[in-house]
Amino acid sequence: MTDALLPAARQPLEKEGEDYFRKGCNPLAQTGRSKLQNQRAALNQQILKAVRMRTGAENLLKVATNQKVREQVRLELSFVNSDLQMLKEELEGLNISVGVYQSTEEAFTIPLIPLGLKETKDVDFSVILKDFILEHYSEDGYLYEDEIADLMDLRQACRTPSRDEAGVELLMSYFIQLGFVESRFFPPTCHMGLLFTWYDSLTGVPVSQQNLLLEKASILFNIGALYTQIGTRCNRQTQAGLESAMDAFQRAAGVLNYLKETFTHTPSYDMSPAMLSVLVRMMLAQAQESIFEKISLPGIWNEFFMLVKVAQEAAKVGEVYRQLHVATSQAPVKENIPYSWASLACVKAHHYTALAHYFTATLLIDHQLKRGADEDHQEQCLSQLYDHMPEGLTPLATLKNDQQRRQLGKCHLHRAITHHEESLREASLCKKLRDIQVLQEVLSAAHQRTRLKYTQHQEDDDLLNLTDAPNIVPKTEQEAEMILPQFSKVTVMDFFQKLGPLSVFSANKRWTPPRSVHFTVEEGDLGFTLRGNAPVQVHFLDPSCSAALAGAKEGDYIVSIRGVDCKWLTVSEVMKLLKSFGGEEIEVKVVSLLDSTSSVHNKCATYSVGMQKTYSMICLAIDDDDKTDKTKKISKKLSFLSWGTNKNRRKSASTLCLPAVGVSRPQVKKKLPTPFSLLSSESSLY
Repeated sequence: MTDALLPAARQPLEKEGEDYFRKGCNPLAQTGRSKLQNQRAALNQQILKAVRMRTGAENLLKVATNQKVREQVRLELSFVNSDLQMLKEELEGLNISVGVYQSTEEAFTIPLIPLGLKETKDVDFSVILKDFILEHYSEDGYLYEDEIADLMDLRQACRTPSRDEAGVELLMSYFIQLGFVESRFFPPTCHMGLLFTWYDSLTGVPVSQQNLLLEKASILFNIGALYTQIGTRCNRQTQAGLESAMDAFQRAAGVLNYLKETFTHTPSYDMSPAMLSVLVRMMLAQAQESIFEKISLPGIWNEFFMLVKVAQEAAKVGEVYRQLHVATSQAPVKENIPYSWASLACVKAHHYTALAHYFTATLLIDHQLKRGADEDHQEQCLSQLYDHMPEGLTPLATLKNDQQRRQLGKCHLHRAITHHEESLREASLCKKLRDIQVLQEVLSAAHQRTRLKYTQHQEDDDLLNLTDAPNIVPKTEQEAEMILPQFSKVTVMDFFQKLGPLSVFSANKRWTPPRSVHFTVEEGDLGFTLRGNAPVQVHFLDPSCSAALAGAKEGDYIVSIRGVDCKWLTVSEVMKLLKSFGGEEIEVKVVSLLDSTSSVHNKCATYSVGMQKTYSMICLAIDDDDKTDKTKKISKKLSFLSWGTNKNRRKSASTLCLPAVGVSRPQVKKKLPTPFSLLSSESSLY
């Protein structure tokens, strides 16, 4: 039996705590993962401090005229640059700390790459939401203190989700709840004044924004990151564990791809379309690697057709990692992605390509075409194994000629050794990979096994007779594919459903304050009919009835009857309640829908420390009702989805867009810089 993987000793690893705060993990539990996240949060604060020092020094350099002062500032800037570079390397070290996330079971496998969770700052919803409830919904905001507290508790729990399906469900429930909150409290024409701050998981650069879409996009990223941690945690020595790892990485790819297509031009480098495309490739590559391990798990028998299948599976894994390495080498991803990740992709590309050539050499050297064998089937398999046969060779003739088989097999062994040596060389060039002991052991064992087999069949004239072995066609019985997030399977109750049905009582609609209408039912006749689902509307109002005389209007929504909330009652339920009072006077509170195009102040702000200038922007549009100048043109609010596009870029770091009359500004196109290269340029701090 030929095994691709060899057993090794158990790698000790700290176990995750079992205590939880409500739905999230205990943030005080001293697990390996919690310590890693705490280090990440501390590094984020240090990077923020260094960026602010950098900006202050740059501003001083601009205004200073004394030559000695300028020289001193330049010296300080060089120190800050050095500190930032070291902080970046420390953060990269955390991103490649794969051992913390791996399974605790015995394994002799190459580690997989997980994504770290994005860190955030606390947000206090209470004051803003209470004021909005009072102003917009004409209700006492203090009646919703419990709901606001539940929302804040849910957000806090999402900062420390458990590394399992319960943690994913927790993040998804908060993401769906944010959809309700956005519809209830975030009108499209203005911003609420809530500042959301999230740290880039790859660079540590903070991004702050008065927009709920940054919160939603960051939660989506963390869902994908949590799936990657679940995948790396699976026991890859069992069939069920490998299937779980495959599923987790495919779901991670689906979530990250959904994020890329839904939230474009996000002001954070780890969520930029280019970076997300690379991360999707990475997750699919790791899923394909898990598929290969699942096929190899029962053992790779030294049998012709089995070796053909495994060789093509290994070639498939090598191909996807080669494509991933090419993607990580392209700008602007190359400047932001950890160097160790790109190096590991290159190492795996060479390693699995070497395995493909090793298995091909084994089937050629160890197997001979015997009488009674299925010649047609073997010939077809061998022809499909190559994209082209070496010059002068045919599949059937090679199978029948022992000398040709051995010679071609040694060519594959020679090429396998070359790829093994290249994988070892790439791993030795990266300090982070050199520290991963199990990686070095796997690569060395595979290299020694290939050299041993080549030595057994080596001849003196091989250097003169061996030709370059042909490429092996990658093929797999199961292609790794993205699994889109299934939010519909998560049941979430709207915390603020007491405000009424969302189709009517939302932030993008405005009403009159509730007004009381006192009337009586005359001879069983209300004087009007009701229509619609909850909430019901007054319809076909008799102008002479007591309700109309008391101030009711056709189209009014009935929100309460004698203190009983009616926002969720149907027509039959409201009618039954009204007629239950008989001839008594009835007090009904109604609201009327206002024109939604009424003027509102329009503000949009993004604060981004150390990010490119086009992402740090304030847009203000004010409609003045006292002025009737129709020629006045108001600059449109820049939406979250349009930030970062060329048409919205301006020269200044903080741009104020005020009403202008036919003024056109030239468009300026700038190359997207890296977050740390921006530290040497002008930036705005808030």
